[in-house]
Amino acid sequence: MTTAADLLITNGIVMTLDPHGRIIENGAVAVCGETIAAVGPATEVGSVAAKETIDANGGIIMPGLINTHTHAAMTLFRGLADDLPLMTWLNEHIFPAEARLDADKVHTGTLLGCAEMILSGTTCFCDMYLFEDAVARAASSAGMRAVVGEVLYDFPSPNYGPIEKGFDYTRHLIDAWHDDPLVTIAVEPHSPYLCAPALLTEAADIAREHRVPLVTHLSETRKEVHDIREKYGTTPVGHLAGLGVLDANLLACHCVVLSDTDMDLLQQHNVKVSHNPESNMKLASGVSPVADLVQRGVCTGLGTDGCSSNNNLDLFAEMDMAAKLHKASRLDPTVMDAATVLRMATIDGARALGLDRITGSIEAGKKADIIVIDTRKPHLTPMYHPASHLVYAVGGSDVCATVINGRVLMKDRRLLHMDLEKIMADARQIAEAIRSR
Repeated sequence: MTTAADLLITNGIVMTLDPHGRIIENGAVAVCGETIAAVGPATEVGSVAAKETIDANGGIIMPGLINTHTHAAMTLFRGLADDLPLMTWLNEHIFPAEARLDADKVHTGTLLGCAEMILSGTTCFCDMYLFEDAVARAASSAGMRAVVGEVLYDFPSPNYGPIEKGFDYTRHLIDAWHDDPLVTIAVEPHSPYLCAPALLTEAADIAREHRVPLVTHLSETRKEVHDIREKYGTTPVGHLAGLGVLDANLLACHCVVLSDTDMDLLQQHNVKVSHNPESNMKLASGVSPVADLVQRGVCTGLGTDGCSSNNNLDLFAEMDMAAKLHKASRLDPTVMDAATVLRMATIDGARALGLDRITGSIEAGKKADIIVIDTRKPHLTPMYHPASHLVYAVGGSDVCATVINGRVLMKDRRLLHMDLEKIMADARQIAEAIRSR
């Protein structure tokens, strides 16, 4: 038992999300440096001497949320082109707007996204976008844990140009951020419909060579499935299986339109899935068969997607939507219970990103990625079941403290290490330039 700590979080219900699902009614967490040193009853752990103390005031102490799929810099496009079909939205609005981006704009948009995520309890995110070195720098300076990768596709990128340069850029990112305490690099081909087979196999080879995650959009719409069938004679999942791309390091985002055979392939190859219910609803892509995936044992995390198709980065809202959407679509109130959805947003999200050894639960020896929920509010009173409250009643604005890697980034709803007013002013200036064009 530790006798001294750098940080003590005490006087709250500790939702550990550990393998035993421990809930400590009056608990505390002691942090030394970057690491959780002890977790247990406040009568034991709460007695340690600490340089800094966060009083949860009877609220909930829990692992930070993990956003397994987003495009953080798309905060700059929030509300730019709403209520449109996916391909119209993408080809006529988003791609043209992205053609005007540069590293500085992406850095600003990502800082804005990081601020929003920290304030709403997300401590780790997986990003796919352009100018990802700027994304990595923004995440690092904001103090966020992140898995980032440059989007790769067949047509020239506004960042790297032709795809050969894209592979070079990805290798550069892997080398530059190797062993960083917060940033992990992934290899990220956009999708089977924007990536030739040779691109997909080369990306998979790079990911395997460097032992990093491989991330792609997969089977997001009926049109995608139809087009891939027309071109390759199989589903998008079957297409990746035939190319040898399906593997345990693959995170497949969306997975809305899946056959039983597709789901079996994902299970057999231990592929991880990122479920993005709000984005899929807004773009009318459909309802992913997540309950079937979970039943098969497919590791499934939650993602918000980008702010232009959501339009926020609040994972508490995403949890609420995930649970209710599948109950409604299945006409079964027992589907996607609160405990399952809560794990999707925490420890299962960490597993999906290959980070479950260091984050996703409150356990001694793991990195201190912890949030505190202020439950002294009318909409959170009374509280019978904490997990149910977290999924169905808590919102991102109820998070009162956020700790990442042992560092207190937000306390009493105030960001401690970011100039939020400047970030928002810079984002507004970029938006004015986008609007004028």
